[in-house]
Amino acid sequence: MADDCLFCKMASGEIKPDILYEDDEILAFSDINPQAPVHFLVVPKRHITTLNDLEAEHANLVGKLYLAAKRVADEKGVAQGGYRTVMNCNTDAGQTVWHIHLHVLGGRTFTWPPG
Repeated sequence: MADDCLFCKMASGEIKPDILYEDDEILAFSDINPQAPVHFLVVPKRHITTLNDLEAEHANLVGKLYLAAKRVADEKGVAQGGYRTVMNCNTDAGQTVWHIHLHVLGGRTFTWPPG
């Protein structure tokens, strides 16, 4: 756990998010600044700063992020219509919390490229 990390504080229970899913390794919660009717984040409880910090040993954990995203998307009713998953890496990509996290957005039609 990183002492000053917002998501680590959520994972430890120090800060209480709107939890949508939780297990021993993963936490999913509603985004506080939603960009779609359904917008939640899926984070590992283990602190990993950016995608650039991933190692082969994290492969199973990253897979679990996506399985949790699928589960919550289904519970939120957006799995059949579709949803977008996004993981930003570093400042130029829009990462603002330095703990990897998967954005899951749904409940509306998305265009490509995003805009």
